[in-house]
This record gives sequence, structure tokens and C-alpha cells, in this order.
Amino acid sequence: MAKRLRKIIIPKEKAVFWLDKNGFWHNKYGKFQHKKIIEYFHVSIKKDKDGYYLGQVRDNCREKVYFHYEDKALFVFDVIKDNDITLVLNTKKQIKLKPKNLYIKDDNLYMSIRDDAIKFTEHSLMKISDLLEYEGDQYFIRIENRRYEIKKM
Repeated sequence: MAKRLRKIIIPKEKAVFWLDKNGFWHNKYGKFQHKKIIEYFHVSIKKDKDGYYLGQVRDNCREKVYFHYEDKALFVFDVIKDNDITLVLNTKKQIKLKPKNLYIKDDNLYMSIRDDAIKFTEHSLMKISDLLEYEGDQYFIRIENRRYEIKKM
């Protein structure tokens, strides 16, 4: 018989770290510097009905720490261009670019996914800059000779 895990849940108000508008982790001492910790935090991001949290199972305990984020909890950290355009998120999850789901808000590029959105970092924007076009006051993305308008919010 499986042993029942004890649950520890830390609400967002008591979390001692947060994610800034550019996808960087911070605590009261400043921006995180240790690459392995940063990566561990990113790949531990999960979502449930109560929001985004960092989750892990250790020993006989399931821990959830809900955290504050300034803009979005999910970011496009890299772009893979092959037959399709694949977005690599901060969580390491890979998803296909959906040009019809792109939008611009406050000079930032996002892609809606289900009931949320992911934000493109400067690095990921550079990787797709050759696909972006600007005409008048409207942005477009061109993929396989097809041009898609990017909505403004």
C-alpha cells in the first residue's frame, strides 16, 4: 500500500521569492545568481486551480509554494526552428508556436495558451526577429510564406 504524503502549502503572501517581469527569480537579497537553483525553480513551476506554485516531493512530504510574479509565470526562453517553430519555456516544456495566438501588450510579445499566456524574453525575440514584420502601426509574423497579424491588446 502506498504511503500517504503529508502536504505543506505555503501561500503566495508568505513566499520569500518571486519572479520578475523578465523571468528572473528574486528574494529579499536580490536576483538569484546560482544557475542550478534558478533552473530547478523554473522546472518546478506547476499550476492548479489556486495558481502557480513551485512543487516538489521530498521524503514523505509534498510541498507547494505559491509565488508572486510581476507579469507572467511562463516565459519563452528559447526558440527551435526546424520544420515547425518550437518554443522552449522556462519550465523546459516545448510547445509549438501558434501565430494566431500571438499578441502585443505594453511593447511585449505574448502567446495565449488556454486560460493564460507566456511572455517572450528578449533572447527569444531575437531568435524570431527575422520572422517579424512591421507595416504602418501593425506587427506581423511570417511563417512558411504565410503572414499573420499580431493583435494588440
